[in-house]
Amino acid sequence: MLKPSIVPAIIAALILLQTLFFKFKASPESVALLTALGVEPFGRIATGVFELIAAALLIVPATRLHGGIFGVGLMFGATASHIFIVRVESNGDEGILFVLAFFVLIFSLLALYFKRPKLINLRSRIFPKALG
Repeated sequence: MLKPSIVPAIIAALILLQTLFFKFKASPESVALLTALGVEPFGRIATGVFELIAAALLIVPATRLHGGIFGVGLMFGATASHIFIVRVESNGDEGILFVLAFFVLIFSLLALYFKRPKLINLRSRIFPKALG
């Protein structure tokens, strides 16, 4: 039986892995989006690499916490970019890229929720006086 914590992590990782093809093949949607952000082509390739790392970290149980943190950071930036810079609908995609980024953000947050004891432990190691 699957542990509940693996489901959101696997969903987030699968979405991240599915979108890599479009970034690395320079699909018109990805190129247009990252051109609007002013980071094409380096930003498209770097984002793809970061998303690949996040997906790998999410899949491995021992690194799921770090993958969740990485996924939340990446997808917070992606959703904020869609909302404030390129808009929800980008290059005629009917908002699909925004929705995918938002889902990965939510599923990464859920993966972190299931790892909250480890997250609290990590926080106490990084900020020991903040909890005292």
